[in-house]
Amino acid sequence: MKCLGVIGGLGPMATALFYQMVTEMTEARTDQEHIELLIHSCPKISDRSSYILGTSRESPAVSMAAVGRKLAEHGADFIVVPCITAGCFYQELSEQIPVPVMDNFGEIAWYLKDRQISKIGLMAADGTVKAGLLQKELELAGMKVLVPEEKEQQDVMHLIYQDVKAGRPPEPERFFKVIGKLKDAGAQKVLLGCTELSVIARQLGGEPNCMDALAILARRTVQLCGKLGKSYEI
Repeated sequence: MKCLGVIGGLGPMATALFYQMVTEMTEARTDQEHIELLIHSCPKISDRSSYILGTSRESPAVSMAAVGRKLAEHGADFIVVPCITAGCFYQELSEQIPVPVMDNFGEIAWYLKDRQISKIGLMAADGTVKAGLLQKELELAGMKVLVPEEKEQQDVMHLIYQDVKAGRPPEPERFFKVIGKLKDAGAQKVLLGCTELSVIARQLGGEPNCMDALAILARRTVQLCGKLGKSYEI
C-alpha cells in the first residue's frame, strides 16, 4: 500500500477534514487496512492568495516544497496538498519534490468532465480566481466557468478568512447567497474551490447544488492508494 504525504495546515481545519474524508472513503474493516499517512501540518506557510495578489513577497512554494521533501525522506510515495489555491504552485512543487505531487486542478477538471458538467460556478479565494489557472484547466476540459460578481466575491473571502480561518461560525446567508447567484446565472453546479468552503459545507450538512473540490481530491487520493471501496460521488 502506498504511503501518502500530506502538506497540511493550509488551513488546519481543512487538513483535519481532508483526513476525515480519506478515512471515511477508505475500504477497511480493521485499523490495519487503512491508508498510511504522514501529515505535516505547517500553518506558518505564507498565505497563498496574498502572494498571488502581490500583498506578500514570501512565496509559499518554498516552504511547501521543503515540507514535501521532508515527507518524501520519511517514506511518502506521493504528496497531496489539501489547499486548492496551492494548485497554482503545482509546477514548482513537482520540480522540487522527488516524489509525485497531486495536480489539484487537473484532478478536479477530470472529475467534473467525467460527470458531464459543461457550465460550472466557481467559489474560490481571490488568489485562485486572479491566477486563473483553475479556470483555464476547467475550460480546457470543455467547461464554461462562472465566477461571482465583486460583491459576492467579497462574501466568499469573508467566509474563508473572517469565518473559518478566524475560528468563527460560518454565516449561512452569505454562503447560500453566492451559490444562488451562480445558479441563477446558469451554473449546473457550483464548485467549492477553497477548502475552507468545504469545511463550511460539512458544518452545514452539505449542499446539493455544489461539487466539493476537497472531497474530489480525497476521493482521488484513496483511489490512487487502491482503497476506494464505495462509489463516492461528490
